[in-house]
Amino acid sequence: MILLDVNMPGLDGLETAALIRSRAKSKHVPIIFITADYTDEVRTSKGYSLGAVDYMISPVVPEILRTKVKVFVDLYLLAQQAKRQAEEHISLAEERAARAAAERATQRSAFLARASVALSGSLDFEATTYELLRLVVPFISDVCALTLPGEEGINEGTELAWAGPPPERRLCTETMTQIDNDWLRQTVDRVMRTGAGETCFDAGSSAPPGRLAGSSTSERLELPRGTKIDTLVVLPLLARGRTLGVLSLGMGPSGRGFDPDLLSVATDLTSRAEVALDNASLYRKMQEQDRRKNEFLAMLSHELRNPLAPITNAMHVLQKGDTGPEKLTWAKDVISRQLKQLVRLVDDLLDVSRITQGKIDLKIESVDVTEVVSAAVETSRPFVDEHEHTLTLLMPRKSTRVNADFARLAQILANLINNAAKYTDRKGQISLTATQEGDQVIFRVRDSGIGIPKESLSSIFDLFTQVDRTLDRSQGGLGIGLTLVKRLVEMQGGSVSAYSGGKDQGSEFTVRLPAAASDSLASTAAGAGSGMAKAIASHFCVLIVDDNRDVADSTAVLLRMAGYDVQLAYDGKGALESIQRLQPDAVLLDIGLPGMDGYQVAERIRREAATSRPLMVAVSGYGQDEHRMRSRNAGFDHHIVKPIDPTVLTELLASMRLSRQSGAPENVVRFPAQKSSK
Repeated sequence: MILLDVNMPGLDGLETAALIRSRAKSKHVPIIFITADYTDEVRTSKGYSLGAVDYMISPVVPEILRTKVKVFVDLYLLAQQAKRQAEEHISLAEERAARAAAERATQRSAFLARASVALSGSLDFEATTYELLRLVVPFISDVCALTLPGEEGINEGTELAWAGPPPERRLCTETMTQIDNDWLRQTVDRVMRTGAGETCFDAGSSAPPGRLAGSSTSERLELPRGTKIDTLVVLPLLARGRTLGVLSLGMGPSGRGFDPDLLSVATDLTSRAEVALDNASLYRKMQEQDRRKNEFLAMLSHELRNPLAPITNAMHVLQKGDTGPEKLTWAKDVISRQLKQLVRLVDDLLDVSRITQGKIDLKIESVDVTEVVSAAVETSRPFVDEHEHTLTLLMPRKSTRVNADFARLAQILANLINNAAKYTDRKGQISLTATQEGDQVIFRVRDSGIGIPKESLSSIFDLFTQVDRTLDRSQGGLGIGLTLVKRLVEMQGGSVSAYSGGKDQGSEFTVRLPAAASDSLASTAAGAGSGMAKAIASHFCVLIVDDNRDVADSTAVLLRMAGYDVQLAYDGKGALESIQRLQPDAVLLDIGLPGMDGYQVAERIRREAATSRPLMVAVSGYGQDEHRMRSRNAGFDHHIVKPIDPTVLTELLASMRLSRQSGAPENVVRFPAQKSSK
C-alpha cells in the first residue's frame, strides 16, 4: 500500500495518485492520503475518485496508522492465500483431468491392442465376426449388429449381439436373415450403398435440426429381445474399394452416449475389423478355390482316363489276327471318337491357359449370324442327338451381322448348347435365339434342365465351377466351359449373363456382342489351300525327327499317303547325319529330343547348311510366346503345337513349297491356323 501526502511542492499528492493509477503494475495498490486540511470536500472527493481507500489527518496518530495499515496488509495476505488456493485447485483439476485422459488413453490402447490380437487370431470368418461382436459389447455399445451383404461362401444376414443380465453379462447373439425394423434396414442399406457412416441421436423419433431423424413416431427404436435404442451409430466396413458389411452400434439400457473419445475408439476398432474380415474372406475364397482345384484335378484324371479305356479295348481287338472288316470299322470309329474327346479336353485346358495369360489372338470381323449359329449347331448336334433333346433355332428374318471372331463365337455358342444338353434330362428342350437390339446382337440359349440355384448364379462362370458334380457326366467336362465362354465374350467386347428360376426351372444364358453394319461383307480364306498339297507334294523331301517312334512313324505314313518323300531320324545326331546325306526340303523337328534338343539341332543346321537351307518346323507340346520366340531365335521357320492336324500339316508343307518355288521371302509364308476339334 501507499501513504501519500496531498500537499507536496511541484507535483501534489492527487496528481501523483493519478499517475500511479495510470500504470498497470500499481493500478490496484491501495492508497491512504495524509492531509492537514480534511475540510476541503472537493479535494477529498477527487482523492476518492482516484482510488483512495482512506484519509488520515496530519499529524498522524501511530496506533491509528498501524491499525489501518494492518487491515490492508491482512486483506492482501488473504487475497494472496485465496489466489494460491485457487491455483492449487486449478492445478489439481488439471492433474486429475490429465490423469483421467492418460487412463482413458491407456485403456483405449490396451483395448485396441487386445482387439488386434483377438481379430488376427484366426482366419475363420465366423470366429472373426464373433470376436468383433464380443469386443464391441459392452465396452463400446450396449447393442451391436453386424450386417453382411453376402458373397461366395458367406451368407447374407445380420448378427445381433447384446450383453446378458448381470452379474455375468455374457454375450448373447441372434442371427437375423433380415432386419425387421424398416427405418434401421433403410439406414443400413444406405450406408452399405454409399460407404458413408451415419449417427442418429434419439433414434426412432423426429430429430431436431442437424440430426438424423429416424421416423415420425416418438417411440424409441426397438430391437429383438425388447432392447430399446436411444442413440445409434452406423459405420461401414470398407476394404479394397468395396463394402464388406455394416456395423451398427446402439446405446440405450446403460444410459451412456457416444462422446468423441468413444466414437474415436469405435472408428479405430472398425479399421482393424476391416482388415481382419477382409483377410478372413480372402482366406475362405482361397480355401474354396483350393477345394475346387482339387476336385478339378480329380475330375481331370477321371476324364482323361475315360477315353483311354475304349481306345485300349479297340487296340486289343486290332491286335488279334482274326479281325474282320466289321470289327476293324468298329475299332477305327471308337479310336477316332475317343481321340476327338481327348483333343477337346486338351483344347479346353490350353484355351483357358492362353486366355488367362492374355496369349490368345482374335480375328474380329463382320460375321453372319446365321452362318456362325449353323457352325455351332453342327458341332453340338451329335451331343444333343445322343441325349435325344429337341433343339429349336430362332434366327433373325433379315440378314444380321456381328463383330466377332467366327471360330471363337461358334465355340462360345457350341459350349453353351453342350452345357444345356449336359444339364438337361433326356428328351429335354433346348432353344437358341439370335436377335438384334439396337447396336447389339443378342444370343440366348435356354434349356428345360436342372436349373441353377440362386447362390450359384454369381459364381457359375468361375473356373472349375459346376452346378452338380454328382450329375451323370458320361460325355465328360472339366468345369471350365463357362469360364471360356465368359473370357472369350469379354475379349470380343461383349458380355454374358446367366438366369434361372431355381432348381428344375431350367436356365438361360445371354450373350451380347456388338452388331456389325448390315452391308459389311466379310471375306474368308477358308479352304484356300485345300488342293494345294496334291498339286505340289511330289518331289518334296521331308525329314521327320522325333524320339517318339510312334509319332514319327505315324506322321510319315500320313505324309507318304499325301505323296511326300519322307525320311526319319530319332535323335539329334541322326538328324544332322540325315540332313548332310539327304539335303531335305523341309525338316519337322521335335524340340524335346534326348541329349541334343531341337533348338541345338536347329542352330547346327543353320550354321552348317551353307549351300542348302531346308525349311524347318519346330514341333512341340508347348505353344506359349516364349517358346515360339526361342524357336525363331534358333532358326526355325515355323512353330506348331502337338497334336498336329494332318490336313493342316500338308497345307503347311504345300504352302512352304509353293513359297520356295515362287521365290517369295520365307517370312511371308503364312501358317494356317490349327482347326479346333470343336
